[in-house]
Amino acid sequence: MLRGLIPLLLILMIEIYSFQAVKTIVKSKWVIGIYVLISLFIIAYITYFMFTHDRGNGQNKQSLFTIGLLLITILPKVVLTIVLFGEDVFRFFEGIVVHFMGDNDGGKFLPARRKFVSQVALGIAAIPFASLLYGMTVGKYNFKVIKQTLFFPDLPDDFDGTTITHISDIHSGSFDNPEKIQYAIDLINEQNSDLVLFTGDIVNTHAKEMHPWVDTFKGIHQPKMGKYSVLGNHDYGEYFRWDSDAEKEDNFNAIKDLHRQIDFKLLLNENLKIKKGNSEVAIVGVENWGKHFKKVGDLTKASEGLTKEDFKILLSHDPSHWDAEVQHDENHYQLTLSGHTHGFQFGIEIPGWLKWSPVQYVYKQWAGLYENLGRYVYVNRGFGFHAYPGRVGIMPEITVLELKKSKKTV
Repeated sequence: MLRGLIPLLLILMIEIYSFQAVKTIVKSKWVIGIYVLISLFIIAYITYFMFTHDRGNGQNKQSLFTIGLLLITILPKVVLTIVLFGEDVFRFFEGIVVHFMGDNDGGKFLPARRKFVSQVALGIAAIPFASLLYGMTVGKYNFKVIKQTLFFPDLPDDFDGTTITHISDIHSGSFDNPEKIQYAIDLINEQNSDLVLFTGDIVNTHAKEMHPWVDTFKGIHQPKMGKYSVLGNHDYGEYFRWDSDAEKEDNFNAIKDLHRQIDFKLLLNENLKIKKGNSEVAIVGVENWGKHFKKVGDLTKASEGLTKEDFKILLSHDPSHWDAEVQHDENHYQLTLSGHTHGFQFGIEIPGWLKWSPVQYVYKQWAGLYENLGRYVYVNRGFGFHAYPGRVGIMPEITVLELKKSKKTV
């Protein structure tokens, strides 16, 4: 009971401090009344959702909206609380000093709250509010094409200059704007790459989430070397309470068939070779393997028939797989493509200067390119969004990689 009481007390404290900030600045009773009514309505809605929503039913548009509403409401108020609580600490010690000096204000122990401090607090709180609002309205569809050139001494000569478009984490069940998704597909096609590779999470939970978008994603042009894909953790239906194992299996089979419907070759712990001239490159696809998620990826099985000398492009949804197994494997996987992290959909990126997100404290490889002993992993920031219905600082990504032949160095 105490564990449940603590969050309620924290929410109450946050609401009290936020009200004090508004009351200090705003003198109109009508404005204050409207603020109180809106706050009470939001609290009531979120409370109702928490008590009626079955987490076993997975993510849907209502849960996405509620999470967004919760964040955009509570985070600015947390900022207000921190600033005003700091002021209260200062006021407390100021009151002690004034009390012993016998110069207190009309017998009041605490000095009056300063309007300037409340103004500063509201100004600071406006930053997360505006950022989250931008992320939910603009950022979630602010697609970025990120290009990277990679050099390999053992790249077959005929594949020198090969280009790959890499996408990940579609999460089609979260989409709500067909025009923006079509724009992203057009961006993919504009790259005119030799290969298109997709590293999993086509839906949030249900195969039916993708049905309105099949024709849109089928519009990704068939490149010279093909379109290949793997599954992600959300594609196994693990985050839903199914009525039976048979129902779960039917959904899983339907999800796998979605890849066929959008003209991608789904690789399930298997590999194939693509040819150009007299050379070959192996595309290896494993099922999901995650340090904190489902482990059904079998690297050994997926690489049957391949040797250390073969040039391999590995598709593995979760970058923790590369960190735990792939980068040290004797079979030498030159390039691994992953996704999964979404870059937390929140962070700060200033190219060449700063790249930060809370997710970096969970995943060593969480966005962009990483290398170890000539073996590379590229972690795509994700095409779609999940949980928080937006993106702040970490934008949806379409990756274009160019493979170049380089000379061996001693």
